[in-house]
Amino acid sequence: MADYIVNSFTNSGQTIKTPAVPSETYAQGDPSKAYDTLVQRAYDRYVEFALRSQVLFRSYADKRPVQQAMPGYAVTFSLYNDLAAATTPLDELTDVEAAAMDDVDTVSVILKEYGNAVVNTRYSVEHAFADIQPAIANILAYNMADSLDKVVAGVLDSTTQVIDAGGPMDGEEIRKAVAKLRGDNVIPRNGTLYTTLMHPDVAFDLRNAVGPQTFEDIRKYGGPENHILQQVIGVYGGTEVIETPRSPITGPGDATDVYSTFVLGKQALAEATAVEARSVLGPVVDRLQRFRPLGWHFIGGWNLYRPEAMWKITSTSSIAG
Repeated sequence: MADYIVNSFTNSGQTIKTPAVPSETYAQGDPSKAYDTLVQRAYDRYVEFALRSQVLFRSYADKRPVQQAMPGYAVTFSLYNDLAAATTPLDELTDVEAAAMDDVDTVSVILKEYGNAVVNTRYSVEHAFADIQPAIANILAYNMADSLDKVVAGVLDSTTQVIDAGGPMDGEEIRKAVAKLRGDNVIPRNGTLYTTLMHPDVAFDLRNAVGPQTFEDIRKYGGPENHILQQVIGVYGGTEVIETPRSPITGPGDATDVYSTFVLGKQALAEATAVEARSVLGPVVDRLQRFRPLGWHFIGGWNLYRPEAMWKITSTSSIAG
């Protein structure tokens, strides 16, 4: 029996795919077999979703409005500045001069509108061999989380605090970023640990680096867990390392690609929302109620809150492309 699909006709503007006409034989080309038209291809009615990466960047937006005054197109956060240290001894007979308070610093988050929608047809619902309505809802929900997470990744990638590895990463860059964070009094995210978000291609080079204080050298004298065999990084250089394919990559998809790795503490990123991300059932307005819109909608935004609370490390990878 022929094993291919042909486009047979169209309906409501959509192409409907049907099996081709059965072949003359259904078993190993044996012409003696009968009941050819009774033997057809079978389908598994369970349809798998595409492979998906875990959405995580938005979860690191840990600064949000506390006492927002009113609705608006933007939300402005304010930060006090401390006084300069008073280290000169006082004169017993002279009054102190009043110190001038610094003005507050401000950070604004512009609220923008995001969304997407599809239109499901009555024809597709009635003719599809699988239940497509729950699948559409699932795909839209992931599209919502995926889209907003990529917006957040772009905001993180816009930082000017950059350490250039000048090639594949070997770990020194992470230790340098941690030293800078501690020097700027940045609060760690997990106990004494900051968080590093890196692409698996970059993690490969980090695990393969050789020399003193590299990942492999340190793990020789580490605890009972065998991170080398497990191909995980865990804690390294004062950070908990999380591998994610969502880390931004700039380049044409070859050895010249530049990867962004983020090392961050608390309050690196601010988020403000006017309308939280939600699913939206659109109105059915056609005369025969055949077209059913479904989508998602969000009004909000992100911005770097304390720029000193995050460093971006740029590097290449030996397995890029």
